[in-house]
Amino acid sequence: MRIVGGSLRGRRLAAPAGAFLRPTGARVREALFDILTHGAAGNAVAGARVVDLFAGTGALGLEALSRGAVRLTAIERDRAALAALRANIAALAPAGTATVVAADATRLPPPPHACDLAFLDAPYRAGLAAPALRALLAGGWLAPAATVVVEHGIGDAIAPPAGLAVGDRRRYGRTGLAFLRPDRSGAGPVPA
Repeated sequence: MRIVGGSLRGRRLAAPAGAFLRPTGARVREALFDILTHGAAGNAVAGARVVDLFAGTGALGLEALSRGAVRLTAIERDRAALAALRANIAALAPAGTATVVAADATRLPPPPHACDLAFLDAPYRAGLAAPALRALLAGGWLAPAATVVVEHGIGDAIAPPAGLAVGDRRRYGRTGLAFLRPDRSGAGPVPA
């Protein structure tokens, strides 16, 4: 697996042995970052402070740094994934731009700062997306105009909690992407 764009393009990512991780594929990452950098609201990556929940190898967060994000907080709790994540950050992230937090993404510690961009790639069909979204909101992790990207399996229901609304959805084979934004309309979340 490699970084697909930006200043780190082509650099390899370490991954733990075994098949327990499901890293975001190169085609989906490329499409995701095309949407984020060329969207109607402008480039959501350049200058962003990023949180990557269920970070695994760190592919999404490191891809964001490669494309102009300025800060990454990567949240992971699995020991093998943490080892790979730390190795990838040590090898690829510019000094002082990335922090690894060994924590449960559904019970987040206080944030170092509000984030402009959040990636949430929970294990499919595990029911972890909703509690992780609630933890982001309750913990103050999201800046007022943040973008939250939830990667999910097709067929997984993504029902954001009050305070977040789905702005866009995309499908790439068996992978879905939901783009959420803070909902200030008072109307509540958009149903999945």
